[in-house]
This record gives sequence, C-alpha cells and structure tokens, in this order.
Amino acid sequence: MTLLVLMESMGLPVPAETCIITASLYCLKTHHLAIQGVALAAIAGAIIGDNFGYLIGRHFGLPLLQKHGRKVGLTPERLVLGQYLFRHHGSAIVFLGRFVSVLRVFVALLAGACNMHWKRFMLFNALGGTCWAGGYTMGTYLLGRKISEVSGPTGIAIGVLTVIGLLGSGLFLRKNEKHLTQLALAEEKTLASPT
Repeated sequence: MTLLVLMESMGLPVPAETCIITASLYCLKTHHLAIQGVALAAIAGAIIGDNFGYLIGRHFGLPLLQKHGRKVGLTPERLVLGQYLFRHHGSAIVFLGRFVSVLRVFVALLAGACNMHWKRFMLFNALGGTCWAGGYTMGTYLLGRKISEVSGPTGIAIGVLTVIGLLGSGLFLRKNEKHLTQLALAEEKTLASPT
C-alpha cells in the first residue's frame, strides 16, 4: 500500500484512495493488520511520494513546461502566473490539493516546477498527507459497515462541492487572469532586478 500511495503522490495516476479504504476495511473485518500500521504506511507513502514528485518537478518540470507547455495551453505568462500563485498561495494549494483526486496527482510536481520553497512545501505536504491518508484510514475503519450508507450521499455531496470549488476557482482565474498575470510579471521583474 505504501508503494501505491507513494506512486500516486509522485505523479502517477493510480488508485491510492481505494487502496487505503480497502486496507482499512480489511483491518476491520480480519484483524490481521493493525489499523495504526495501515495509517502510518499510507501517511509515509503520501509524504515520501510527494517529496519525490516535488524533486522531479524541481529538476525537470519547468524546462519541460517551458518547452511543451504551449501544447496544453501553458503560455510563458501562465507559467509565471503559476509561480506567482505558488509563491503566495502554495501552502493552501499543497494542503487542499491532497483532497482533490486529479490535483493530488500533480500538485507536488507543480510545486517543484514553480520553485515553491521546499521547507514550506514539506510542512504543508506533511500536514496534508497526514490529514488525508490518516483521515481516510481511520475514518473508514471507524465508520466500518456504515461506510456504504454514508459514502453514497457524502460522496455525492463532496463531489458536488469539489466541482463547485473547481468551477469557482476556474472562473475566478479566468476572470482575473490578466490582472493576476500583470501582478506576477511585475513581481517577476522585481525579483529578477538586482537591488
């Protein structure tokens, strides 16, 4: 399980969440594994995997995005905007990104590519990984048989809230992209100029 969570956290789209839930239910039904061990394995995989993803993004991400980013709509200005957003809101992006399936796979790579400070990344990666992996593990275990009853309506509600949040964020960025890009470019010039 640690390997699967690690692989997802470093950028490979594998079903880590499903693995955590399955292992937690296995603990509940068979008592062959200690739930604390499953939680620690999931947390370790999440934190270590994100650090590998960050390092990959830090060393290879930005050059690849600069070279091939236009193919997926990432213009040089949008790359500067991404760096700006990670400088100013990277902590929230890293922490909350852990709870959004698609973003969870790419957030560490993007944080590295956008040169987010490693110490800040590490802190919010550890907090997010612990809350996400530990929360899913213990939540599944404690809910036990009720998980199927709760997961239907709760899953739908979380899905709807996630879609609303992503749409709202997308609309905000679309509406404010020019303004935010101007701020990012001005800050980039300030950071690049010698003092």
